[in-house]
Amino acid sequence: MSALKQAGRPRKAKQTASSVKKGAQTSRAEALNTDYLETLLGYNARRAALHIIGQSAQKMALYDLKPVDFSVMSVVHHNPGVTSRQLCASLDILPPNLVKIIQSLEAREWIARQPHPHDGRAVGLHPTEKGMALMQEAESRIAALEKRVASKLSAAQQDQLISLLRKIYL
Repeated sequence: MSALKQAGRPRKAKQTASSVKKGAQTSRAEALNTDYLETLLGYNARRAALHIIGQSAQKMALYDLKPVDFSVMSVVHHNPGVTSRQLCASLDILPPNLVKIIQSLEAREWIARQPHPHDGRAVGLHPTEKGMALMQEAESRIAALEKRVASKLSAAQQDQLISLLRKIYL
């Protein structure tokens, strides 16, 4: 069903933390008009992201990994020797924030710093054996989760969705 056809249908109201705090409890039976929001790319992208990230965060909590930790570990795992500068550029992370993430991953013995082979001023980040084992298991769990979450889409639709989203942020 197209987004416009779906937009005409009333949605059940969700009770948010702020509505509970304010005492304005919304009845689930009360329909709210979200037609306009459902025509917005950002709104739909955010809703989809929250749905997926919420579930992946639960899976990664088993490993004490936040979504950003998982992303950093995945890049390091697949690009041994990557520099902090490259990580910041690739994942759009501010350097001060990355410093804290790297310190945390290093303290857990998932990554190790080693001199860069071509640039004496740079330090490369490498996954440790413990980090590689962690990422093999964590990436396997995420792949299974994504397969389940995207099961409503065909393989071609999944590829198209990823391609279209990448056109927006790349």
